[in-house]
Amino acid sequence: MILSDRDIKAKFEVGDIQCWSPEDDHMPNVNASSMDLRLGNHFKIYKHSKLAVLDPMNPQGFEGMTELITLDKPGEPFIVQPGEFVLGVTLEKIKIADDLVARVEGRSSLGRLGIIVHSTAGFVDAGFEGTITLEITNINRMPVALYPGMRVCQLAFETMSSTADVPYYAKASSKYQGQVMPQESRITVDPELRKRMGSMS
Repeated sequence: MILSDRDIKAKFEVGDIQCWSPEDDHMPNVNASSMDLRLGNHFKIYKHSKLAVLDPMNPQGFEGMTELITLDKPGEPFIVQPGEFVLGVTLEKIKIADDLVARVEGRSSLGRLGIIVHSTAGFVDAGFEGTITLEITNINRMPVALYPGMRVCQLAFETMSSTADVPYYAKASSKYQGQVMPQESRITVDPELRKRMGSMS
């Protein structure tokens, strides 16, 4: 069941949903059935000219695969070129309880400009804490300017049937707990891939 604005605020009051940002002014961004999150000022772009292929079976090939770009000047935009794929990050850091999940959704106003904020990873597990890495793609034929601090996505919260036995922070294979910066894929440490790499060595 998706939480209403009333229930989202109630979860904040008891600490089941927590949110931190430089101004701690997130309550105005709670909507009827979701909460808006804003864009941070850190971005990572893939060095496609230096990599032949991103191969999950080749961990060494993932080293140094991105370049970090930080916007420090107020009002400075990040220009997403047509067809470009960029990792961004939310300004807010969130924490959710062991019996809640959240879904990351784009904002329709940005979608109508051709901006997609998540490719497939739109699910936030119970017990997660950290910023949300955004998988930003521009499917427009025109470049689009994004500004740190602008509302870029929304979280819809849902209650689970019961509290998780193994929330995200307790899962041995959780790879993104506590993330702050835009985080590249850590698929190379997935157990099934590590097992296959071990059998091939």
